[in-house]
Amino acid sequence: QVQLVESGGGLVQAGGSLSLSCAASGRTFSNSAMGWFRQAPGKEREFVAAINWSGSKTIYAESVKGRFTISRDRAKNAVYLRMNSLKAEDTAVYYCAASRRSEVDFSADPYDYWGQGTQVIVSS
Repeated sequence: QVQLVESGGGLVQAGGSLSLSCAASGRTFSNSAMGWFRQAPGKEREFVAAINWSGSKTIYAESVKGRFTISRDRAKNAVYLRMNSLKAEDTAVYYCAASRRSEVDFSADPYDYWGQGTQVIVSS
């Protein structure tokens, strides 16, 4: 059974930092792009960041560019999201996802596998 399990969420003050992790099991995603998405209360899910299969290319939503960093460890079948300078508007449930493609996409369409999400709350 394929599973993506996020961890690292929590409550943080505005301006603070958090690091999210996503551990995959059940199959290897070393040749898949991986992404992070988020969904705030009352809003639709939105793209946050993605990294290609080798880690050589990353893309970010404009709202997080310069503050968030996505990375991966192919050997560990894991992907990470470092979030700095957090703002209240970053409050959301954060999901990691694995794509059927090797290169990055802003769209959620290629992402076949999803985690259950981890809550991030940024207090202002």
